[in-house]
Amino acid sequence: MWWFLIPLVVLGAMVVFFGVLIVLGRYRGGALLRPIITSLSRIGFMRRFFTRISTAALERQNPELAGAMRKLSTVSTNPNPQAVQKAMSRLSPAERRAYLEAAQEQGEEAPNRQARRRVERMQQQSRPGGSRKRKRR
Repeated sequence: MWWFLIPLVVLGAMVVFFGVLIVLGRYRGGALLRPIITSLSRIGFMRRFFTRISTAALERQNPELAGAMRKLSTVSTNPNPQAVQKAMSRLSPAERRAYLEAAQEQGEEAPNRQARRRVERMQQQSRPGGSRKRKRR
């Protein structure tokens, strides 16, 4: 006669699990939830789920950045500079501006002088009406 309690126990455990996830997500900006998400993303279907969720959130918040990320995702596995440059040339000015702002916000530094100059040139090209004079150092 105890078999009818199994679905209730499973449902209760799921409610408690999701409640803990919500509380961890709210506490300190999700700092305690990040290690859990990182470990769960090692599972294939969970990684696809998290990717789909984050892409949907990005599309709601910043559609230009989402479009840029979608176009640049083809070269993310192989960061060949020529392939990245080719993918960057496919971006619209609004997408390029959104991507460069996001990269700047992330604090990504170019690895060498040539890459820094390339980024500076792309930023100058994306600015409408900006002068193209180079700074002397």
